[in-house]
Amino acid sequence: MSRAIFYTFVPMLVLIAITSSACVFSYLIALSFNDPTILRKLMIRLSQIMLLLSIFPVSKWLGLNKVMLGYAPFKTMFKQFGRGFGLSLLILLPVFLTLNFLGIHSIDMTKAWTIGWILKKLGVAFGLAVLIGIVEESVFRGLLLTSLRKYLPAFSAIFISSIYYAGLHFLDSKSTVSEDTLSLSGSFQLLSEAYHNVFAMQDVTAFLALCAVGLFLGVLRWRGDMNLATCIGCHAGWVFQIRMSKSTSIVDLNTPYSFLVSHYDGVIGIFVAGWLLFILAIVLFVMKKNTVKM
Repeated sequence: MSRAIFYTFVPMLVLIAITSSACVFSYLIALSFNDPTILRKLMIRLSQIMLLLSIFPVSKWLGLNKVMLGYAPFKTMFKQFGRGFGLSLLILLPVFLTLNFLGIHSIDMTKAWTIGWILKKLGVAFGLAVLIGIVEESVFRGLLLTSLRKYLPAFSAIFISSIYYAGLHFLDSKSTVSEDTLSLSGSFQLLSEAYHNVFAMQDVTAFLALCAVGLFLGVLRWRGDMNLATCIGCHAGWVFQIRMSKSTSIVDLNTPYSFLVSHYDGVIGIFVAGWLLFILAIVLFVMKKNTVKM
């Protein structure tokens, strides 16, 4: 038990070290440009970059190679990405159809529905989705899950990595910084507020939905060796659909069924959490049945 607790909090210590470093660098950059308005975004972006770059030293320290992290040869990864992207459509499209049927989502007819506008939205959404999928899956289902799995049982590693994955989506501060308040202590105050927002659980349904996403992707990752690109494709597909929905739909949170979604993005919520856990239960049942047959 003590072993599990120890390895549960090790990633937190690493995260605090990374975000604290990003806090210092962001302050120095904002100070050099004399622009306090960029401080918050700099802290977020630098933290993300440093998290991604931490894969290399941490992997070397733990003796993990790219195969153990889930990376396959490029051609194989390309095929895996396609399968994952297709899987994401099968999983999330029924959610959007249901949300439209219930009146929570509706097509925004005020948009400029031209071929050029649609192609631009598709291109931007796909590019951002792929980037987010690569970064987040490399960190969470690549480095974090593999590292935890080295010391913990599979379920514990998947569960813990899912908690971190969900929590980091709320690591943000909404406070503004002015020239008068721009200081190193003020930067750490922003960071402290960001961590407070994580533990405050202001949007429980969104957190549960993101945990369900993490659990699903964790199980998907651990179904086979060198299949990280499948998770990247699935993750990218979900992000792509959500971004396109934001660009083309109106969300009505005043309907009788609005409790099914959260204020986080108008998509994820208790409905997505339940739907993903239902699909995950089917996957685990099939996996267990196949194992028994073997």
